[in-house]
Amino acid sequence: MLDLDFIRGNPDKVKAAAANKGDKADLDGLLKLDEERRRLVRELEQQRSQLNAASKKVAELKRSGQNADELIAQNRQLADQIKQLDSQRTTFDGKIEQILLRVPNVPAEDVPIGRTAQDNVEVKSWGQKRSFDFKPAAHWDLAKMHGLIDFERAAKIAGSNFALFMGEGAKLERALINFMLELHTTKHGYTEISPPFLVNRKAMTGTGQLPKLEEDMYRCEIDDFFLIPTAEVPVTSIHAGEVLEAERLPIYYTAYSGCFRREAGSYGKETRGLLRVHQFDKVELVKLVRPETSYDELEKLLKDALDVIEALGLPYRVMKLCTGELSFSAAKCYDIELWAPGVERWLEVSSCSNFEDFQARRAGIRFRERGGKPQFVHTLNGSGVALPRLVIAILENYQNADGTITVPEAIRPFMGGREVIGKNA
Repeated sequence: MLDLDFIRGNPDKVKAAAANKGDKADLDGLLKLDEERRRLVRELEQQRSQLNAASKKVAELKRSGQNADELIAQNRQLADQIKQLDSQRTTFDGKIEQILLRVPNVPAEDVPIGRTAQDNVEVKSWGQKRSFDFKPAAHWDLAKMHGLIDFERAAKIAGSNFALFMGEGAKLERALINFMLELHTTKHGYTEISPPFLVNRKAMTGTGQLPKLEEDMYRCEIDDFFLIPTAEVPVTSIHAGEVLEAERLPIYYTAYSGCFRREAGSYGKETRGLLRVHQFDKVELVKLVRPETSYDELEKLLKDALDVIEALGLPYRVMKLCTGELSFSAAKCYDIELWAPGVERWLEVSSCSNFEDFQARRAGIRFRERGGKPQFVHTLNGSGVALPRLVIAILENYQNADGTITVPEAIRPFMGGREVIGKNA
């Protein structure tokens, strides 16, 4: 959430930022409501001041033995008017908050202005695309060949765009999760969290998924709980409503979770196999930091995620997202994309974002220097990394001519020492 004072003082900047994100926030309506509310507050303060003065007059009349009944009656009428005005102010507060919750964050100054992924800017690449002496197969064919993933039975159990990992496929998923958690907790200094996969409406609002994206979420209506779209939601919410001592910052958390998203994207080959699924596994990275360090922390966060990819020996590129590709809550974001030779596409496996104080303001996460006033922390998160497309990249990049898949050396200790998987291994 943006600070209303900031919007009031920079209306053109906020309007331009929303437009560049392709958002239609009602900023004119917000500013009009804000102006009406401030007028109401001024009237309310005047009447309260008048009532205080009249109440003192009543006390003086009573002390001198004079009749104060008429003034008391007038004061009652004035108190009723103040009550009505206060009720109107509360109504205005609610309307303003509802619009504020739908105003997107302002992109950082170095974010390129653009509408689509074509306007994103490549800032780094690593590794070489593998040259094959045979035609590389797509991951769905490799998975079927070796019984790693059963998409047909997943559809029978749940529906389209779900995956059923089996045997060595399930073991590969578990090995990748364990490898990433070990890397982030031992090398990168994150504290491991095992969060709930269900969260309440307040938590979803705090991180910016609600109210804007509610239709994309899986909701349990009876309890008004939501299946998490990412561990970002429960992990960022750990310190919601708290004032942290400055000495505790920065705070680094990492968490494995299932992720659940109703919107699985377009139809056809765009959703085949693991390209877009409703449920997937992910290891998340979350940071709570001082405002002045947050952009340095973003670069470190990106490196932490890239360490996973480099350890697995997969070619990647890093894209700085343009304004139109930024999420509602993000001020700046890098996407990490892996090359998948079987489908001949770059696939996003991580988004590393700085939200500045946008989420912290919504969730009420602050810190305080000794003797100072509370300030909002800056929050960051990134996938460290997401599993479905990481599995795609491993299967397709490490496939052999006989269809078997070489296990990346970094995860062999988590695969019982296996060097190759597949029926012919």
